[in-house]
Amino acid sequence: MKTLHFDCFSGVSGDMMVGALLDAGASFERLETGLQSLGVPGFHITAEKVVKKGVTATQFGVHVDSSEKPHRHLRHILEIIEGGDLPAQVKEASAATFRRIADAEAAVHGTTVEKVHFHEVGALDSIVDVIGAHLALHNLGVRKVTASPLALGGGQVKCDHGLMPVPAPATALLVKEIPSYGGDVEAELTTPTGAALIAQMASGFGPMPSMTPETVGYGSGTRDLPDRPNVLRALVGKTEEAGLRTEPIVVIESTLDDMSPELYPPLISAIMDCGARDAFLTPVQGKKGRPGHLVTVLCDETQVDAVTQTLFANSTTLGLRMRTESRYCLERSWEWTATPWGEVRVKIGHLDGQPHLRQPEYEDCRQRAEEAGVPVRTVYAAALAAAGQEETPHA
Repeated sequence: MKTLHFDCFSGVSGDMMVGALLDAGASFERLETGLQSLGVPGFHITAEKVVKKGVTATQFGVHVDSSEKPHRHLRHILEIIEGGDLPAQVKEASAATFRRIADAEAAVHGTTVEKVHFHEVGALDSIVDVIGAHLALHNLGVRKVTASPLALGGGQVKCDHGLMPVPAPATALLVKEIPSYGGDVEAELTTPTGAALIAQMASGFGPMPSMTPETVGYGSGTRDLPDRPNVLRALVGKTEEAGLRTEPIVVIESTLDDMSPELYPPLISAIMDCGARDAFLTPVQGKKGRPGHLVTVLCDETQVDAVTQTLFANSTTLGLRMRTESRYCLERSWEWTATPWGEVRVKIGHLDGQPHLRQPEYEDCRQRAEEAGVPVRTVYAAALAAAGQEETPHA
């Protein structure tokens, strides 16, 4: 399984993360194409090599033409994400990251998520950092992310509301349940954007797991620190796990028999936007013989709060059932394959360490098909053939 471990000994920010992922092998051209598809004018990105206390690293830069920083709400940012020509997983992860930030900001300011004004994090460079980090990670084909404890720094930081202690209030909430430490560096080492990205990506925190490193990347911060190189290190490699593996999954269910069918598609869409692994409907017969639907959601434990809040807000349910189960999974990896209409990602399932199943990513096929004006099935079949697997015949 392809794994990535972040060493956060100098903290983490959005630009450091994108720089580290580019340095570890993510494609700058794919990153630039994806970010330009957002339809937001007035910026361009760069990636240049710099040296921080003897360590060569990639400095990712977002250069904005205007000095104005509009105060965007969450809905504005979600509209930008949804409007981009991005893989579905990137859209979901980016939206979930900003929801994390919105929850923290709402708690700090004593308001609702809908009323939160994004200040620094709502600026164009921060939006590009968040989406760019998820897109670069996706392009690397990483299946699991871990991180070291976060260096937060100390002292004070100046923001739109004045001087704040380090970690800033939003950062302090975003690193809840994440191993962190302050240290004696008088600077903000982990930013709210960096904290939200690590919280969204990483499934565990601690020393580097047992893995075989294949590439190592360093992303540079903008300032120079007195006692260490201001870099974020990304180690990409493989963990020696073959065949079937088990993992915990939380199952959340509710039976609905009083909700309009028109409301089910937006409900499922909202649940998936929270970062759920899957969500589906099963027709059932409710009490008193009424037809209804069983809503089933599969998610990680870290997404339980977001999923339950979404279910209560977007459905007529008055209660939910929840349980934790174990599931067997094939190890998975991703590769890009060429079709006559553009590149498509193919998911590969491994059994006993060998490729077993190949499945083109539907959203990639749909996007290429829409761009070329051809049927999705045509692109799908071409991707399967290019990946070396015949399409399964149907009776």
